[in-house]
Amino acid sequence: MEGLFFNIENGYIEALVRGYRSGLLTSSQYINLTQCDTLEDLKLQLSSTDYGNFMANVPSPLSTSTIQRKASDKLYDEFNYIRSQSTDSLAKFMDYITYGYMIDNVALMITGTIHERDRSEILDRCHPLGWFDTLPTLSVATDIESLYQTVLIDTPLAPYFYDCLSAEDLDDLNIEIIRNKLYKAYLEDFYKFSQTLPSPANEVMDRLLQFEGDKRAINITLNSIGTELTPEVKLEIFPQLGSLIPFHLELSRVEDSETLKGIVSNVGTYKDFFGSDDDKNLEDHFYQHEMNLCRDAFTQQFTISTIWSWVRSKEQEVRNITWIAECIAQNQKERINNYISVY
Repeated sequence: MEGLFFNIENGYIEALVRGYRSGLLTSSQYINLTQCDTLEDLKLQLSSTDYGNFMANVPSPLSTSTIQRKASDKLYDEFNYIRSQSTDSLAKFMDYITYGYMIDNVALMITGTIHERDRSEILDRCHPLGWFDTLPTLSVATDIESLYQTVLIDTPLAPYFYDCLSAEDLDDLNIEIIRNKLYKAYLEDFYKFSQTLPSPANEVMDRLLQFEGDKRAINITLNSIGTELTPEVKLEIFPQLGSLIPFHLELSRVEDSETLKGIVSNVGTYKDFFGSDDDKNLEDHFYQHEMNLCRDAFTQQFTISTIWSWVRSKEQEVRNITWIAECIAQNQKERINNYISVY
């Protein structure tokens, strides 16, 4: 019965997402891509996949950045089409997906402004899924209070700024702290919303967002080693999600990567993420684990969580294509197979 009602509201969207997912590159197609000698060959191989003629009007010579941009545009177009068809809880779910990109765009605009970079150049680097109408006006803000009152108060990010308004100076460190505070509030809010969704969507999103919380806690800890970030501030910006919550206090006091490795190894999921014998670095392990979670998500029926899983899988595919293109462009063919499996 639950499946019947799901299909009435969201059956078309789920079918659409599963159709998009079936267009992800297969293992044999990746093998064909890695055997290309030039970017023109890569373009030709991609044209025989679901990407089709996505670079039909792109003049030669090709560049890696052009391939990346065109592949990303295909994802954005498909996402926006799904979003245009969504209503009620699905529409809210897709809005939540965009909030993370909005936060990154805000941090990028503020950082670029304080370093006096060209505004049009910064806007070009902003993520399309995180665009909002007042984004270009962020360059007029000189402190966090004016930033909030003049620009962000009317955006979906406004509630997340509640704990950020005490920041005094917009320097690099404070901007990074603000970004992480925003992301913490966003993830916790997204998690709370996802748990109101019917099963199995709430169960799938629980696993995906719990992993996001752990990933951010590990990255914050690692990136803060040797900086002025205090344990108290770290505790404030660790998302209250994930298997590592019992170790947050210990993580906040970490001063070297070996201590971090010892703490994280207490959680079985992450015990091999540091210092393994393969060629993967920490980020690669994160990506691979996320792809495993996304694959598992598609084993469930009647759930909008497949949208999140498809977006993340497609983003990884774009990273894979970019990596292969860069290896070809730089004649580093010995490293070309170091991409992350999506299927």
